[in-house]
Amino acid sequence: MKYTIAVIPGDGIGPEVTNQAKKALDAVAYAYNHVFLYKEAQMGACAIEATGNPLPDKTIDICKAADAILFGAIGDLKYDNNPEAKVRPEQGLLKLRKELGLFCNVRPIKAYNQLIENSPLKKEVIQGTDIVIYRELTGGIYFGKKEVSKDGLSAYDACLYSVDEISRITHLAFKAAQNRRKKVTLVDKANVLETSRLWRKTVSEIAKQYKDVTLDFLFVDNAAMQLILNPKQFDVILTENLFGDIISDEASVIGGSIGLLASSSVGEKNALFEPIHGSFPQAKGKDTANPLASILSAALLLEHLGLHDEAEAIERAVEKSLVLGITTEDIKGKKDFFTETSKVGDFIADYIINQEDSNMNFMNIHAGQSTII
Repeated sequence: MKYTIAVIPGDGIGPEVTNQAKKALDAVAYAYNHVFLYKEAQMGACAIEATGNPLPDKTIDICKAADAILFGAIGDLKYDNNPEAKVRPEQGLLKLRKELGLFCNVRPIKAYNQLIENSPLKKEVIQGTDIVIYRELTGGIYFGKKEVSKDGLSAYDACLYSVDEISRITHLAFKAAQNRRKKVTLVDKANVLETSRLWRKTVSEIAKQYKDVTLDFLFVDNAAMQLILNPKQFDVILTENLFGDIISDEASVIGGSIGLLASSSVGEKNALFEPIHGSFPQAKGKDTANPLASILSAALLLEHLGLHDEAEAIERAVEKSLVLGITTEDIKGKKDFFTETSKVGDFIADYIINQEDSNMNFMNIHAGQSTII
């Protein structure tokens, strides 16, 4: 099969980790007889520097024409440290979500046995955790009206949601729960916010259509605490944009590193896949960034295309890299040595193509002697 994949490397470590995801996809193409055509596009600080626009029209066109989008990360200290900047890298991503109608962000959270010791949480608390967070992505406070007073002494950000915006992601969350452990937890702040009360009313009505799924409610402050105290109680978490952004980053400690968290952002016609970590400009060019989240995002991309065996091959390769300790420094264990971003990618690709040989050959990959890359 032939697929066109839009590739947006972005800023900071984005290009480095995205290159490793492409290695995994190229290995899948070789092993499973596919063709992936990459169309590269700009977004973020690099696009601002090149065009003055964080999301050029050409990028939108490339993304709309692709079968899927692989995205790295955006952001730069130049803009992070300048609150007065009117044009910012993040504006590109927010606009792309709107342009493509990417209303549903899906973030799997899994406790890998090989990394249990890396988490600051106790082993008995997190072992066996398997959560999927469904975060609404194109509404709420991030997209509401924003205003600063003329004297600069006050400001506001409006939070707006409609029943339609809530309903479409709610159906996706309940359908996912039907294929998992049949439980949805709505995270809101319905004791304070009108938008949360609309969420709770709308979700409660939709839940009646899914009688095999249990619906629970948690205020976001309690949910943040429960994620640390007992994450295994959760199956599918459903929440609005701001709460989902915060909750999913908090949940990264369960897996031992934010460098392992992949995500998908889907709409009616388009889908984008990305690691949830930022651009980490301090590590740019050092070949030390963890590429596994980007590689696992490529697995989600393959799932979206219906290539389930191929996605599982990437997931097995990631698991094997963790078992063997072929990791970057952020997730190395007591018995592990750590290696470069590029060599982790080499191992993943080698394992996908040569699963029988990779146990013996991985030391050669560390020495820069991989037979396929």
